[in-house]
Amino acid sequence: MQQNKYIKWFAVAASIGMLFILLGGALVTKTESGMGCGRHWPGCNGQLIPEVITAEVLIEFSHRLVTGAVSILILILAVWAWRKFGHVRETKFLAVTSVFFLVLQALIGAAQVLWGQGDFILALHFGISLISFASVLLLTLLVFEVDRKFDTEKLKIGRTLKFHTIGVTLYSYIVIYTGALVRHTNSSLICSDWPLCRNDSFALPSNMYEWVQMGHRAAAGLIIIWIGVIMWHAIKHYKDQRAIYWGWIIAFTIVMMQATTGMLVVLTKLNLAVALLHSLFISLLFGLLCYMVLLVSRSYTKS
Repeated sequence: MQQNKYIKWFAVAASIGMLFILLGGALVTKTESGMGCGRHWPGCNGQLIPEVITAEVLIEFSHRLVTGAVSILILILAVWAWRKFGHVRETKFLAVTSVFFLVLQALIGAAQVLWGQGDFILALHFGISLISFASVLLLTLLVFEVDRKFDTEKLKIGRTLKFHTIGVTLYSYIVIYTGALVRHTNSSLICSDWPLCRNDSFALPSNMYEWVQMGHRAAAGLIIIWIGVIMWHAIKHYKDQRAIYWGWIIAFTIVMMQATTGMLVVLTKLNLAVALLHSLFISLLFGLLCYMVLLVSRSYTKS
C-alpha cells in the first residue's frame, strides 16, 4: 500500500511536469524566445549555464531545464508503471508512447535551435508534446485506478458514440495543428476582428496568413458543434453511466472555455495570460478525449 502511495504521487508530479513542458513551450513561442540561447544546444550561447541573462534567455533556458527534469520523472514513471501495473492492458503501450513522443518533441526542439525548421514542421511540435502529455495523464489515471471508481469495466457504449468519440479525438488533432500553425506563421493578429476576419466586410481570406487564421477558426467552430452534439447524445442515452455522462459534459465545458480564450486572444491583442490559458484548455481537452477513447476501447457494444 505504501508503494502504491509513492507511485501515485510520482504520477501526479509527472503529469503536472508534462503540463509545465507544454505551457513552457507555448511561452517560448508566444514570447519569441526560441533563439534566446542562440544556435546552441544543449548549452546556451556557448556556455553550459549562461552568464548573461535576458528575458529571452531566461524563458528558453528554463524551458530546457524543466524539460530535462520532467523527462527523468516520466522515464522513471514509465518503468515503474510497467513493472507494477504491466498486467493492465494499456499500461505498457502508454509507457512506451509517453517516453517516445517526449524524446521526439525534444529532438524537434533541438533541431529547430541548431538548424531551423519550417513553420509547418514546427507546428507539429506542440501536437507531439500533447501525445506524450495524454499518455502520462492516462498512466496516472490507471495508477489511481479511476476506472474501478467509475465502474468503467461494465460500460456499454453504442456504435454511434464509439464512432463520434474516435472521430472527434482524431479531428481535435487537426484543430491543434492549425492552432499551432497560426502561432508559427505569425498569423495570430492578421485578422483584427472576431468572428470574421473583418466584421465590416464578408469576404474570403486574401492571403495565406488570413487563410491560416480563418481556417483555424472554422476548424475550432466545427469541433465545438461536434462535441456539443456528442454531449447531447450522452445526456440523452447514458445517464446511468457516470464516466460517459460527465465526461462529455466536462469536454463541452472545456471546449467552450477554449473557444472563449481563443476569442479573447484576438480581442486583447495576444495577452500572454489569455494565450497560455488557451494552450492549457486544449491540453486538458485532448487528454480528456484520449481518456474517452480508452473507455471506448474497453467497453461492450451497446445494442
